[in-house]
Amino acid sequence: MTDDDFSFHATREKPVRIKSDEDIQTFNGSWYRGESTNFIPSKKMLQASSAFRRFIIKGYEPPAPFIDKSTVVTAFGSCFAQNISKWLLDNGYNVLGKKLNLNSHIIRFGEGLVNTFAICEQLEWAFENRSLEEGLWFGENKEIVLPDDDVRDATKTLLMKTETLIITVGLSEVWFDKVSGRAFWRTVPAENFDNERHGFRLTTVEENRENLEKIVELRDRYIPDCNIIFTLSPIPLMATFRDINCISANTVSKSILRIALDDLMGEKHDRVYYFPSYELVKEVYPDPFDDDNRHPKKPYIQEIMQLFARAYCEDT
Repeated sequence: MTDDDFSFHATREKPVRIKSDEDIQTFNGSWYRGESTNFIPSKKMLQASSAFRRFIIKGYEPPAPFIDKSTVVTAFGSCFAQNISKWLLDNGYNVLGKKLNLNSHIIRFGEGLVNTFAICEQLEWAFENRSLEEGLWFGENKEIVLPDDDVRDATKTLLMKTETLIITVGLSEVWFDKVSGRAFWRTVPAENFDNERHGFRLTTVEENRENLEKIVELRDRYIPDCNIIFTLSPIPLMATFRDINCISANTVSKSILRIALDDLMGEKHDRVYYFPSYELVKEVYPDPFDDDNRHPKKPYIQEIMQLFARAYCEDT
């Protein structure tokens, strides 16, 4: 199906029908639904070639694509950001990634920066040399990562070169330092855990929104011409440390971040965009995960990135 396959007829009279060549959705039309009404598509409608534009990225699509093969792109955040970087690199885009062996934490450990506190902290440290509490950063091999001046300089240099910054947020559950109140990148290695020093909590929508706003403010101050694309990782929690089941905890964790992102997007910042990778996995694809029930199947990752390219990349 194409764009022309759909026709919309919405009035205050019943019924309201959303039509395509393959399906019709019928809704009660006797209620006034406001100036902007967007109905839920049927499963058949989601199979149309125009479904992405009409039902998924509508309201978030940029006026025109702005990433070409020369655009300097930096992507980091949760582990789903690694999928974005890999696809862009494989397709010839100019990504500042691990293959360049850059001495920067957001490159070396970027997929471990899973919460907005850690992401914001890295940018504040790089741009403004904000003093940091040592012992809060752990690498993927459980090693302590120190806030080295050379690494900070390298991080600032690559950020200053960046023309499009893709930031993937992952979770709102954090481990934190009880003394400083600062959040850890990830969980604390078992051999380092100290019940007197280390705590766990669920962060709030307000806290995460403030962190996202700080990220945009730092962009405005230091790299104002840089585009930011925020995404929410569809990869669920491996485990929760709350006394509830992991499925429910994951729903809460993702919802907090999604609301914070929605609040941010409602402020209509220049050059700030949202790509709905989370919605694609959770709402569109049938059986989207591998057998571990965490990682999206490779064909879906490829399709997600092709849709990303349709929205943001000129050379597609």
